[in-house]
Amino acid sequence: MTLKFGMWLPTYAWADAGPEHVRRLKEGIRKCEEHGLDIWVIDHLLSAPGLYGVAWLEPLNVLSYAAALTRRVRLATGILVLPVRHPVMLAKEIATLCHLAEGRYIFGIGPGWYAREFEVTGSRIEERGRRTDELLEAVTLLLSRPNVSYHGRYYRFEDVTIDPRPPRLPEVWVSGGSRIPDPGEHDVPIIAKTVLDRIVRAGNWLSRCSGTQEWVKRDWGEIQAHARLIGKDPGSVTFGHCNFIHLVETSSHQEAVERSREPFLRVMGTHRSWEHLQECYMIGSIDRLNARIADLVGAGLQYLVLGPVTDDPGQIDLIAKRIVPNFA
Repeated sequence: MTLKFGMWLPTYAWADAGPEHVRRLKEGIRKCEEHGLDIWVIDHLLSAPGLYGVAWLEPLNVLSYAAALTRRVRLATGILVLPVRHPVMLAKEIATLCHLAEGRYIFGIGPGWYAREFEVTGSRIEERGRRTDELLEAVTLLLSRPNVSYHGRYYRFEDVTIDPRPPRLPEVWVSGGSRIPDPGEHDVPIIAKTVLDRIVRAGNWLSRCSGTQEWVKRDWGEIQAHARLIGKDPGSVTFGHCNFIHLVETSSHQEAVERSREPFLRVMGTHRSWEHLQECYMIGSIDRLNARIADLVGAGLQYLVLGPVTDDPGQIDLIAKRIVPNFA
């Protein structure tokens, strides 16, 4: 089976970002279109120091910008943190994007993990799972038909019609999986049953990269087992994975690791050790990175989203040249 590829755009909201960052972002979008790489964007309202040293641009705005510069690649939120949003506003934003992108939008979603983002938007992290399920249900209804009323635990509205509604619903991808937890955060090194339910219902999984490679494969086995348990064909669930990457044109693994340190630390910050980052992310020689991807393909991987940790558009060219052809 051919591995399909997407690209996390480097939409980093660096404090010193200026016109040059916008120019590079535009060039990166055009290179994704040129190479046929779907465009994905990350969502973090605030800088989230548990995992990162940077925030990101607002994802739906970025995808609207990308829609104007592309014609064939798909445009995806990877992932959109649902519980910090309201379903009616979100449905209107998605309907508009679907219209502008002529149906190319992929609705990648997740519950989020950074407690501060919930606090500043009027909810609590302890509610994130239930809010995510309600939001997904409400948005699906709003994009499907007119005069929608919804009465959930967290969201209620009467007789709402969103126009223009898309002729077909966007494909839903659900993020989730084990990650190495930080003190004071709520994530754990296992995949929760509620997340398994959400993934199997949607039929598309985007596995996290903040754990380990072995955990990703273990989580995939649990998803397949859960699908069987609830009477769904495991083959109907798509295994996707996302990961950060930096390619260095050298045959030396150690040199590649050292030259990747600075760009990775600029994005990830110093909260975690360099050894920890190497365990989670795509760091090292191109041969080793291809071997790591091949290992995931052997476990069933069907879709891979790679995110350069610099805004250098040349990284997208390198990925298209040195990674993608190996899995065609």
